[in-house]
Amino acid sequence: MVAALIAGSLFTRQLLWTPISAINMTDIVTNQFKMSNASFAGTDTNGEPFDIHADSGRQEYNQPDIILLDKVSGNITRVSDGKKITDNITADIGRYNRKTRTITLMDNVRIDSSNGDKVRTDELVIKL
Repeated sequence: MVAALIAGSLFTRQLLWTPISAINMTDIVTNQFKMSNASFAGTDTNGEPFDIHADSGRQEYNQPDIILLDKVSGNITRVSDGKKITDNITADIGRYNRKTRTITLMDNVRIDSSNGDKVRTDELVIKL
């Protein structure tokens, strides 16, 4: 019984001891909230539907209104000359600002529209 108590106390000390240098506080503070397969949908200011998907998303502690997105894809519907057009959009990264309702897409941005239009650019800002 005494041996079990001594072994138990040694085992507990071993589990509780964690060197502070092993904890990456910068990563904890910088990437407070992380999401996998993040998706959201809604309507824009004109009442047209949109949906956005990202392989991953994260929110930094010091910027609560910004959601950083990786491998972004989505569909936005707009009206041009009385016709509804669906834009299929992809980008390597994005920044969604919840306060201003804008999404900034960057790196390898591609837009393929249902009317045949195609756009290739490094950066695109969309007001939702």
